[in-house]
Amino acid sequence: MDQMFSKWQPAALSLLRFITGLLLFQFGVAKIFKIPVLAYFANIPPLIQAAAWIELVFGALLMAGLFTRQVAFILSGEMAFAYFLGHMFKTGEPVLHPLNNGGSLAIALCFACLYIATAGGGPISVDAAMGKKS
Repeated sequence: MDQMFSKWQPAALSLLRFITGLLLFQFGVAKIFKIPVLAYFANIPPLIQAAAWIELVFGALLMAGLFTRQVAFILSGEMAFAYFLGHMFKTGEPVLHPLNNGGSLAIALCFACLYIATAGGGPISVDAAMGKKS
């Protein structure tokens, strides 16, 4: 069983990188360009607008697999900030449980990006095509 699944590990890493980038990219698009129109993103403060640009630009770089390790590390930190600043104190008091504060996705994206930062972009990436060590 291990041999059967382990041969797909490099392709799965590339797929994880792409999907993680796509999820972050879509949040950037929704916050900046209001596509799709969501009431939650109607009036966002400047700090979240800055985060939206990071998600848009770095999400696109992550999808392409360009500067993968650096981009994923920055996105991991951004998702940690998103959890601690945007979700944990949503009600004014610390709400530590992610199911109660809506931070589950931020935590998952934080650790997915942290893994990608350590593992690299995989064989299906611009970095791999350019011969960068991944």
